[in-house]
Amino acid sequence: MSPRIRRPAARAGGGLTDTARRIIRLNYGFQLLFNLLWWMPVFYAYQKTAGLTDAEIFGIQSIYYVAFCLFEIPTGLIADRIGTRNCLRAGAVVMTAANLAPVLSASYTGFLVHFLAIAAGRSLTSGAASAYLYDGLRAEKCDEHYLKAEGTARALGLGAKVVCWPLVGPLMALAHAAPYLLSAVSAAGSLACAVALPRLAGADGGGKAADRSGGGRRGAFLRDAGAALRCVASSRWLALLMVQGVAVFTLSRICQVNLFQPILLDHGIAEASHGGVLAAMTVAEAVGSARPQWLSRRLTPVAWVSLLSLVLAGTLAGMTVGGPWSVVVLLCLFAAATGFAYPVQRKLVNDAVPANAPRATLLSVESIVDRAVCALAAVAVGAYVSAGHLDALLLHSALATAILLGGFQLVLHTRPVKRSQEAAAPDSLPAAREAPDEAVRAAPGAEPGRGRRG
Repeated sequence: MSPRIRRPAARAGGGLTDTARRIIRLNYGFQLLFNLLWWMPVFYAYQKTAGLTDAEIFGIQSIYYVAFCLFEIPTGLIADRIGTRNCLRAGAVVMTAANLAPVLSASYTGFLVHFLAIAAGRSLTSGAASAYLYDGLRAEKCDEHYLKAEGTARALGLGAKVVCWPLVGPLMALAHAAPYLLSAVSAAGSLACAVALPRLAGADGGGKAADRSGGGRRGAFLRDAGAALRCVASSRWLALLMVQGVAVFTLSRICQVNLFQPILLDHGIAEASHGGVLAAMTVAEAVGSARPQWLSRRLTPVAWVSLLSLVLAGTLAGMTVGGPWSVVVLLCLFAAATGFAYPVQRKLVNDAVPANAPRATLLSVESIVDRAVCALAAVAVGAYVSAGHLDALLLHSALATAILLGGFQLVLHTRPVKRSQEAAAPDSLPAAREAPDEAVRAAPGAEPGRGRRG
């Protein structure tokens, strides 16, 4: 009875309980510090200085994508067995060690170990972070704040990169290994945030009880994996949402990481200006991530994600005909569309997960699909760029996205999918449709919110 008396008082002034507010703030800190990789703008040049060849550098990147897919399978299961909070702690420990590997050994082996550990650390947190935030806010009856909390967490992380990345050059002049040392310090800070996260009732340590009654960890892992696969197979709605997210993730990853510099160089934009363009893109994405409520309620969240995916495809196609300045504008538009799309897509998938399903495992399944498609796309990107067919790559990527989304819309309106949509978490579907409105009604000073996945 006492919780019913205290909860309204705790909610006064912002619609959040004290525990929900703590979860959101610590999630901000974790997401910002965990993903603050100081070495990102210079890792290619750093490895070249260490004596690695282009073949070795891009070979490590290919191994990284494949490793990420493989690690997602056990880490999602681990999160659902040991608890998402414990999984976040483990991921932060691995990430801290990963960032120290190049400092200890600036060699091919050192960088390979570094990226393999990065893949392990990120896979430990990719589904667990979102699952913890969603479950934590839902337990506090504050799940209407999830969309804003997820988006603002990503926006703050992007803003931190805008501030920190320009400092990397001067810091390297003082200490060559500074980017990796600072990344390790940031990861250690994320560990402190994970340790401070409150325990969720029934969410942490639940696997131990299951182990005692069900007969062993191996059997428990297999049961969770089977439950996740059955959930995807039985819910066409959930499976379709995962497929829809592939377009957003693959296009954003390939453009903003693999194709960013080739596009700028192809349009005669000197390397000295690349940092400024990257900063502008990061600001645009941060604004979009922090303000998904700007999207009109006249369209459903599913329609918005599809529309924004088409915007991404259109900007890629537009880069084949524009000059330097128009390309910079299109890159910023691309980044802003990515920022808007991610938190909406993330909430759609979370809402579609049944209440008793292994949420972290299912989110890892989604990440596996994203990374697998991204790994295949990276191979194609290398072939196109090596052959000097960058414009053809951009046009074909836009066309493939349009075809994928066209097929998605056709399947979406079939009767079996509509039935699956109505059956999947019926209480949360209206919340997904009204999320932008709820964010608008929130007080301007209230705790805000995505998240990619990194």
